[in-house]
Amino acid sequence: MAIITLTTDFGLKDHFVGALKGSIYRELADAKIVDISHGISPFNIQECAYILENAYKNFPKGTIHIVGVDSEPTIENQHVAVLLDDHYFISANNGVIGLITSEINPEKIVEINIPNPLHGSFPVMDVFVQVACHIARGGTLEVVGKPFDNLKDLTGFLPSVTDNGNKIIGSVIYIDNYGNVVTNIQRKFFEAYRKGREFELNARTTKIKQIYNTYSEIINFDLEKEKRKGPGDLLALFNSSDYVELAIYKSDLNTVGGASSLLGLDYRDTITINFK
Repeated sequence: MAIITLTTDFGLKDHFVGALKGSIYRELADAKIVDISHGISPFNIQECAYILENAYKNFPKGTIHIVGVDSEPTIENQHVAVLLDDHYFISANNGVIGLITSEINPEKIVEINIPNPLHGSFPVMDVFVQVACHIARGGTLEVVGKPFDNLKDLTGFLPSVTDNGNKIIGSVIYIDNYGNVVTNIQRKFFEAYRKGREFELNARTTKIKQIYNTYSEIINFDLEKEKRKGPGDLLALFNSSDYVELAIYKSDLNTVGGASSLLGLDYRDTITINFK
C-alpha cells in the first residue's frame, strides 16, 4: 500500500486533520498516512511549496501527496493530480505544483473530474481523499481526470538578476522553528552569477560577505574560546536544501531570538546579493 502524505494549513486546533485522516481510513483501513506539516501559514503557497519540495524526495517512489492549501475550486483554481518524479501530487492549481516543477517536468497532469463530487467547503476531504485512495488501490490518473497542460506558474516568487548580472534580488520564503530565515536564492543560481567574485549579502542594514555550508563553520577552533564566534552570532549558509539561509548560531526564540526577529525580516522581505 502506497504512503499518503498530508501537507495543509489546517493547524491542529480544529477537527480538520482528524476528519481528513478518518476519511482516508474509512476508504482504506490499512492506509499508511504521514503528516508532513499542518502548520503552513494560511494560504502561503510559497511556504507550502518549499516544505513539500524538500520533504517529498525522502519518500519512496509512488507516494501520494495530498496538498491542502488554498484548495477551494474556482475556474482559475482547478483541482489537479500530477505524476512528478514518480510521485503523485493532489492539489489545487494554485502555484504549489508549478513551483515544484520549476526544474522537473511532470510526467502526467490531469484536471480532476470525478463523478458526483461533493461541492462543500472541505474539498480536501470530499475530493482529494477519493483521488488519493483510488491511486493507492492501483488506479490510474486517466480514470479521475482529463489531460491538463496549464499549471499555474508563479514566476514572481523566483529571484531576479539586475545590473548586468551583478545583483541578485531575492526574498524571504520561509522562517523555520528556530527563527532562521530561508531565501529563494539557491546555491546553483548564486554560483551561476557569482563566477568566483566576492560578494555582499544585504538584509536590511546587515551586510554579510561569507556563506558557509554548515552552522558550525562559523566557529574558528584555532582561536581561544573567548575569541571565537559562536552561539548568538549571525551567519549565512547554504542549508540542507541548498537555499541561502540566515541564522543565529544556536538561537532560541524564547531567549536571544532568531534571525527573523533580530534582523526584522518577515515573509517576502527583500534580500540582495551584490557581486564585486
